[in-house]
Amino acid sequence: MVLRTRTSWWHRMALAVSAFAAGAALAGLAGLAGLAGVISTPVTPLSAQMAFARQADLAYVVYAPERRHPVEVTAARKGALVDWLSKRLNRPLSAPSLREYGYALLGGRLLPGIAGPAAQFMYENGAGARLALYMSPASQREVAIQLLREGDRRTFSWANDHMSYALSGQMAEGQLREIAVDVCSESGGHPEKWR
Repeated sequence: MVLRTRTSWWHRMALAVSAFAAGAALAGLAGLAGLAGVISTPVTPLSAQMAFARQADLAYVVYAPERRHPVEVTAARKGALVDWLSKRLNRPLSAPSLREYGYALLGGRLLPGIAGPAAQFMYENGAGARLALYMSPASQREVAIQLLREGDRRTFSWANDHMSYALSGQMAEGQLREIAVDVCSESGGHPEKWR
């Protein structure tokens, strides 16, 4: 004679929930193992710089069209702006003059970057066209200029002295590149090495 014990419904439900939770945990661990392979994939300076350029382009897209609040701190408080952003990025920064190209500094803002804080300086010409200079600390000592094209926008990016820079705007590539060369020189870079 075989005796069968009856299991209550709540006990069966508890076992089912436990089995489901264990399965989910194992699936999650398997996913993390796969993700760890993705995370540990080395990031080349080229791909890191293009990711930086995309972040700069996105910041330009968000703030350049803004008519009332394109900047967080205006150019009227340029000294305070540069000091504040320098402290947040833990680097001495400067907002280069683009007056020779017809652009005046509107001001700037603090933004999240790929690996920490980033600064954006916004410039505007007499016709209302805008340029944005985006910068953030970088692991690379130097990266030659690269171009990102997105629709009618162009972003030239480069790195020097462990800082990444990106200049974004809606203008002819040659003209934007000329401005980027001057900004790179003014920030201590070596645009003569660019090909």
